[in-house]
Amino acid sequence: MRLKRCRLTEKQQERLLEFFVGEMTARTAADLVGVNKTTAAYFYHRLREIIAWQLDEVFPFSGEVEVDESYFGGKRKGKRGRGAAGKVPVFGILKRGGKVYAKMISDVRTETLMPIMERMIVPDSVVYTDCLASYNALDISDFHHLRINHSELFADERNHINGIENFWNQAKRHMRKYNGVPKHHFHLFLKECEWRFNGGSPKQLLRQLKKWIKLANKR
Repeated sequence: MRLKRCRLTEKQQERLLEFFVGEMTARTAADLVGVNKTTAAYFYHRLREIIAWQLDEVFPFSGEVEVDESYFGGKRKGKRGRGAAGKVPVFGILKRGGKVYAKMISDVRTETLMPIMERMIVPDSVVYTDCLASYNALDISDFHHLRINHSELFADERNHINGIENFWNQAKRHMRKYNGVPKHHFHLFLKECEWRFNGGSPKQLLRQLKKWIKLANKR
């Protein structure tokens, strides 16, 4: 397995690929493999590009679906949570017992979120949300809408969005180790988190990524 037009040896690429799957930072991986840290960082970047390219082909969700918005990054000082300055807004959809889909968005207005949900969720599906006003439009949509009021409780039997919130927690924990992700590359890191959440064990992720690299080399 080798990335096309990459000057690293096959053995170096194999080791960097394994370290990437194992969630080791490029700086640490570079030191262990004996390559320049910039070279390792670019190799990681190429891998994220391949992952994002493969994840472009998504299919609509059906059944019971959780949707939620979250914010990443930004400064620690000042407002936090919704509307926090400098943070990147992200929208996510999770099929219960299935996969997650995440996307950078410009804002969390109804006009932004509804087209994504209409494209990504099959009509008549049950859609669980929190009480953000932007989701009010779901009440007159083709979906069955249930909402949970987090100011009162986090779950009411099957009425909750714990699955998508678990994904946000995993994604933020993964990105925290990089001490800041450049905004112009944030979508690649987000898709990496989506891939890790959906892909299974490290062995399964490694096997899948090697397959995708072969496909990318044919482009």
